[in-house]
Amino acid sequence: MTLTFYKYQGTGNDFVILDNRALLFPKEDTQLVARLCDRRFGVGGDGLILLENDSKLDFKMVYYNADGNQSTMCGNGGRCLVAFAKHLGIIENKATFNAIDGFHTAIIDSAKVSLQMSNVSEVKKKSNSFFLDTGSPHHVQIVENLKDFNVNKEGAKLRYGIYGATGSNINFVEQIDKNTFAVRTYERGVENETLSCGTGVTAVAIAMHSAGIAAAKDIIIHTKGGHLQVQFKKDQEYTDIYLTGPAVLVFKGEIEC
Repeated sequence: MTLTFYKYQGTGNDFVILDNRALLFPKEDTQLVARLCDRRFGVGGDGLILLENDSKLDFKMVYYNADGNQSTMCGNGGRCLVAFAKHLGIIENKATFNAIDGFHTAIIDSAKVSLQMSNVSEVKKKSNSFFLDTGSPHHVQIVENLKDFNVNKEGAKLRYGIYGATGSNINFVEQIDKNTFAVRTYERGVENETLSCGTGVTAVAIAMHSAGIAAAKDIIIHTKGGHLQVQFKKDQEYTDIYLTGPAVLVFKGEIEC
């Protein structure tokens, strides 16, 4: 089988994306997904995304982690899939689509994609950290000297030690100024640090606002792969959450499977 794929990246968070509207991709073949995401034996990516038809919306998003397993929502992946949908001519500058966590809307402005994320009703405060779900589960912890912090060692320790087999993504945060933060993320399913994590960036912005560390509802997050913006409203819960940043086609290719 020859697969035509597209490689996209959003602030360094990279994905193998396939047009699966004809439903030809063997979705239960976790080994194939893992091989396509492998950086030495496949295309290479933090995850794989299928674009499929949806009966009511523009399209459907099916997301897999790099380990081959279907996973929870991926913010940067969603933004990249919106850019891909525009590339295919499915949408123009606005999109509505279904993902594993429900309905999403998005807007494309030049090379930037703004993706509406799921509402957040609860931010759990722990002894020295926060836990919340932004479509995927996230642990948020403030640290010092983030640049030299051992994200893989400490992230794996927390991911397995506190959250067990199901796990959580682990975000380490350092404040830059009043409403700007630097973030490094250890992602479950990748089992490594990624250059950026969209749901993680969203979780950090909301956690910092919930804690009173950030006052604004418009927060800039610096990741190793670039800058992202998170905007939201707050009443009884966090709503109208938008994750904004670049989503870029890297290359298109074919691979024999």
